[in-house]
Amino acid sequence: MEIGVVVFPGSNCDRDVRWAAEGCLGIKTKFLWHETRDLSGLKAIVLPGGFSYGDYLRCGAIARFSPVLESVVEFVDRGGKVLGICNGFQILTELGLLPGALTRNKDLHFICQDVALNVTSSRTDWLSGYESDLSINLPIAHGEGRFQCNPETLRQLEDEDCIALRYLTNPNGSINDIAGITNKKGNVFGLMPHPERACDPLLGGIDGRSIIQSLIY
Repeated sequence: MEIGVVVFPGSNCDRDVRWAAEGCLGIKTKFLWHETRDLSGLKAIVLPGGFSYGDYLRCGAIARFSPVLESVVEFVDRGGKVLGICNGFQILTELGLLPGALTRNKDLHFICQDVALNVTSSRTDWLSGYESDLSINLPIAHGEGRFQCNPETLRQLEDEDCIALRYLTNPNGSINDIAGITNKKGNVFGLMPHPERACDPLLGGIDGRSIIQSLIY
C-alpha cells in the first residue's frame, strides 16, 4: 500500500511525513508535485505542513487552486482518505473539504511547542487507535492556527461528532479548544498539531504514530 504526499512550493514537512511513514512505520510513500493530477494506486493522501506558496495571501489560499487538489476532491468524493496537517488543514478549509477557517493566533505570535490534547472522538478510523478521552502530546508550529467557525457550524460539528482533538490548554485561541476535525463521512481529517513529528521514541515520542498508521487502515 502506498500513500501520496503532496509537495507545494514552500512545503517543508513533506519529508517529515515520509520519514514517519516509511522510517517508523514501513508505509511506502510517493511525493506528488502540486501540478500532477494522477492519484492512481494510492491508498491515502497527505497535505503536509509548511508555507505553501509562501502564505503570501492567507495560508492555503493559493494552494487550493493547485491542479492536484482537483484530483484530491474527486478522491475524497470516491471515499479516499485525506489527512491535512497544519498548512494542510488550512488548505482543506480553503478548499471546502472541511468547514471553518484557520486565522492568526490570538497573540499574533508564531507558536512552536508541545501541546497536550484530548482525543474527543473515536468515530473514525483516524482515531480508532486511541481510547476516547485519552490525553496525548503532539508538537505544534504555526502562526495561523486559531480555528474559527460560526455558531451553526460549531453546533453541527458537535452534533455529528466531528471534533476529533481538543487542546487541554488552548495555545492559540481556537473556538471550543478545537485542534482537529473530521468531515461527516470521516474520510477527511485536518489538525494543526504534527503527528509525523511524534512517531520516533527518540525524537518527540510516539503519540502521533496511530494517526499516521491509520492512513492505510
